[in-house]
Amino acid sequence: MKTSDFDYFLPKQLIAQVPVEPRDSSRLLVLHKDSGEIEHRHFYDITDYLDFGDCLVLNDTRVIPARVFGNIEGKQSKIEFLLLKDMGGDVWEILTRPGRKARTGTNIVFKQEVLYGEILDVLPGGNRLIKFSFEGSFYNILDEIGAVPVPHYIKSELKDKERYQTVYAKERGSAAAPTAGLHFTNELISRIKLKGVKVVYVTLHVGLGTFRPVQVDDIEKHMMHSEWYTVTPESAKAINAARASGKRVVCVGTTSCRTIESVYKKYGKVTGDSGETDIFIYPGFEFKVTDALVTNFHLPKSTLMMLVCAFSGKDRVMNAYKIAVNNCYRFFSFGDAMLIL
Repeated sequence: MKTSDFDYFLPKQLIAQVPVEPRDSSRLLVLHKDSGEIEHRHFYDITDYLDFGDCLVLNDTRVIPARVFGNIEGKQSKIEFLLLKDMGGDVWEILTRPGRKARTGTNIVFKQEVLYGEILDVLPGGNRLIKFSFEGSFYNILDEIGAVPVPHYIKSELKDKERYQTVYAKERGSAAAPTAGLHFTNELISRIKLKGVKVVYVTLHVGLGTFRPVQVDDIEKHMMHSEWYTVTPESAKAINAARASGKRVVCVGTTSCRTIESVYKKYGKVTGDSGETDIFIYPGFEFKVTDALVTNFHLPKSTLMMLVCAFSGKDRVMNAYKIAVNNCYRFFSFGDAMLIL
C-alpha cells in the first residue's frame, strides 16, 4: 500500500478554522461499515446509536501549553520549542525551529527568565532532549509563558483556549487535542449515561506519533513515534464486561482506539496497564476490541486516515469522504465528525 492511496481532494474552504457552538451542534456523518449506508445527522443525535450496556471509551488527556519560545543564552537568537513527551527528571523530548541552532550543550533562556534549559542530545530524526531547570511548578510556568499549539492549518486566533480541550480533559501531557472528543458536552455525556451506556476513560498523551506526516511511499516502512498511555483496572473491567455481555465497545477517537488495541495486542486481553505504544494501524489490521468508532475527518495521507480505512474498509471510507466534501462538511480538528458502526 502506498501513501498516495490515502489521498483525497479537499477544497481549502472546508478546513474548519473555528469550532462551532455549542460543541455538539457539529454535523455527524454516520457510516454503516457492513452495508456502506450513510446518514447525515448532528452530533447530539449520537445517543440514537448507543444502546444500554455499550461502553463508550474517552481519552481524558489534557493539552498543555506546549509551544514556548526561548533564546540561546547571551544571544538574541529566538528558537521555537514544542514539548512532545515528558521523559522524567525534568527532561523532555522536543521539536525545535530552527533546529540547527539547538545543538547539544546549548543553554536556553525562556521568556521572563523563569525557565532555563540545556540541550542534552539530538535524536535520530532531529528531535531534541532538553533538561529544564526552574523554581516552583513546571506546569504553572508553562501556563504563564507557553501557548496551546493549535494545528498549523488553523489560521484564526483561538480566543477561548478551552475550546481546544475536551470538557473531560484531566491528565496533562498532550501536544495536541484528541479532537473527536471536542464534540461532547457535559450535558450530552449525562444523556448518554442515562441510556445505560458505561462511560470510561483511558489516557493517551497525543504527541508526534499521532500527527507526524508519513514521509515514505510504502506505508509499512513508516515508523510511529511512541506515546504514553494508561488504562486503569476499572476501565479495563468495564470494557471487558461490555464485551462479555455482547455489547459494543465504542471508541471516541483514534487515540482511544489505539490505546485499547495496544493493550490487547500486548496481553491478549484488556487489562490495567501503563506504558509506551507505537502501534501503527493500517488496512489489514485485525481489531480485537473496538466495535464502533467516533472520529473526525482527517488529513489526506495521514496515519489517522489509514486507521479509519483499516476499521471500515478503504473504499467505503474514501467514498464517505467524497460525500462529505460534496455536502460541505467541515474538516480536521475543529470540523465535523463521523460515527462508524
